[in-house]
Amino acid sequence: MSYLISSESLKKKLANETDDLVVVDVRFSLTDPNEGKKAYEYGHIRGAMYLDLNEDLSGPAADHGGNHPLPDIDTFAEKIGEIGIDQATTVVVYDQSNDMFAARFWWLLDYMGHKNVFLLDGGINGWIQIGNELTTDIPVPKTKTFRPDIQADQVVDITQVKEKMEDKSAVLIDSRSKDRYLGKTEPLYARTGHIPGAVNYFWKDVLQGNGSWKDPEALQSNFKNLSKDDEIIVSCGSGVSACPNIIGLKMAGYKHVKLYPGSFSDWISYTENRVETKEE
Repeated sequence: MSYLISSESLKKKLANETDDLVVVDVRFSLTDPNEGKKAYEYGHIRGAMYLDLNEDLSGPAADHGGNHPLPDIDTFAEKIGEIGIDQATTVVVYDQSNDMFAARFWWLLDYMGHKNVFLLDGGINGWIQIGNELTTDIPVPKTKTFRPDIQADQVVDITQVKEKMEDKSAVLIDSRSKDRYLGKTEPLYARTGHIPGAVNYFWKDVLQGNGSWKDPEALQSNFKNLSKDDEIIVSCGSGVSACPNIIGLKMAGYKHVKLYPGSFSDWISYTENRVETKEE
């Protein structure tokens, strides 16, 4: 299964206008929610449609469920149909570079049963670096009907996390930075630390020093302490930066990989839940 597409390959696909192709721009900033849409309006890859993390790739936040709960499936299916995506469409998604937001969109489509989805390796930065131009033209999509085929075994909720940590039937990954994992810093939440029992694999470690994705061999090395026989639950702060780790694990050959969408922000919404600040 392929996960990535290069800027050169995307350029060729865009030139072949007979291809059933939709490009999606999901640039976003957790600290400035309007930044991604503004960047899209300032300039984007020709034909790209824009989807917003808060408005499109997440449902409304509530008391529980985390800061970026999964969107309502029927609503999301309608939205991606409106931008021209059905089961036969090839989809290419990008963000600024190799960030977490494109991975979130990739995961959502995979969860909904759509497999022909590619991350633009290097994002729009990589596109520009090889001399490609941007446009401010907003495309008019051809509306289609997307019928989801939900892969329910790809997600777990807080009850399942507790059960699996209690009986040690799964490994729980926290994808945030080491300092956030250890509770030394926390820019987004009122409580610090991590879910007890979670091990830390920073999501940016799936990337090379130059920011491009590691190859499968390097990813296998990154996750070498994890068994491919284990069920692996991936979490982060709110189910977004977990997604690059999920893709990295799949690229490395791990099959039993699931997302805890609510992640740490859901966990700490229950005041009785303990948090940990030591390495595990």
